[in-house]
Amino acid sequence: MASVEMLMPKMGESIIEGTILTWLKKEGDTIDQDESVLEVATDKVDTEVPATHGGILKKILAKEGDVVAVGAPIAIIETSGENSPTSSQPKAEVDPGKEELIAVAPSNTSTLLADAQPLDETPGEDGRFYSPLVRSIAKEEGISATELSKIPGTGKEGRVTKQDMMDYLKNKSVPAPAKATSVSPAPSIAEPRVNLSISATDEIIEMDRMRKMIAQRMVDSKRISPHVTSFVEADMTNIVLWREKNKDAYKAKYGEGITYTPFFIDAVAKAIRDFPMINISVDGDRIIKKKDINVGMAVALPSGNLIVPIIKNADQLNLVGISKKVNDLANRARNNKLTADDLAGGTYTVSNVGSFGNVMGTPIIPQPQVAIMAVGAIVKKPAVVETPTGDVIAIRHKMFLSHSYDHRVVDGSLGGMFVRRVADYLEAFDLTTSL
Repeated sequence: MASVEMLMPKMGESIIEGTILTWLKKEGDTIDQDESVLEVATDKVDTEVPATHGGILKKILAKEGDVVAVGAPIAIIETSGENSPTSSQPKAEVDPGKEELIAVAPSNTSTLLADAQPLDETPGEDGRFYSPLVRSIAKEEGISATELSKIPGTGKEGRVTKQDMMDYLKNKSVPAPAKATSVSPAPSIAEPRVNLSISATDEIIEMDRMRKMIAQRMVDSKRISPHVTSFVEADMTNIVLWREKNKDAYKAKYGEGITYTPFFIDAVAKAIRDFPMINISVDGDRIIKKKDINVGMAVALPSGNLIVPIIKNADQLNLVGISKKVNDLANRARNNKLTADDLAGGTYTVSNVGSFGNVMGTPIIPQPQVAIMAVGAIVKKPAVVETPTGDVIAIRHKMFLSHSYDHRVVDGSLGGMFVRRVADYLEAFDLTTSL
């Protein structure tokens, strides 16, 4: 018999810690390699972590609620077989990962990693719990205990995460007006701006962790980006006719259905190539122009929450490739199987409000992107159609596109031309396209 340490895995770019949500196994249980052992929450996603080895879960090193650094041990697994790695071997294997983590984390994080111990949270003077990483950032930035206690948290049970600290510091760096004698705090979901009266018949529902995170990010986005929305109506008749004609053959050939979403993403990716200044982010006074075209698609979860998985390099995929990505990400999103990497790196987002029967919407930009498009319901309408012999009235399949963009860096001309180009690509869909 031999014992090996199970380490907190790296769950995506820029993720340096995770919070233990739930242990799915208890000490003494027999587990198989790659069997899910626990659920971990990061700033991006909740995900199940599989066992690195098969055997017996001998000891759990990190309790539920603990914040643990990537590469730190979280459990000990007792394995069978003489060739099983010893507990000293995994440490050597993760050294490169630790070096990578130290490079992107605050300087004193290296001490925590060298000890390879779980980062147990300790209570502050206000009774709230803060991870060592959050405390180290507060110390380096000169944030007092009183100031720290006022920072709203989006983590489990309202705990402050690294991203909360980064967002707070970014907003704090904005200079106040020269003549102002007092500064009102930034809007927060934890600080209602109106007094509510609650009656005995009202039901009080606590926000879950994801809803708190969504709420805070929506408030932040409206505060950061001045939103402008342009609207265009697109003729979807060619796409509707092609899909109706080919959807059965498509399912027979590929084993899955094809929705309208791949058509939207394909048109958006093509339009981004034509207007690359939509594919940007803002960093202070700098504009970061993205090379990759990574299109996010908003997915409604059974819980009512929203999540945005990313189709990487969407401009390099054909319609079938995009469709397969859309189906895979949507299915894994609804079954809580997404990884942090599935949610990272988005440069533009599409939201299908038409799936709920809405004809249009005014979507909120997911930071740090600068634009998002909502597609409405496809509706039959009478429309004027130009023919060689003159104009005629015909029944066409119409859909509104709503394009919200950040007016700091995207003016009305660019925002309007972009959404018009997306509509042009949709309307020009070739009815002879093969599967």
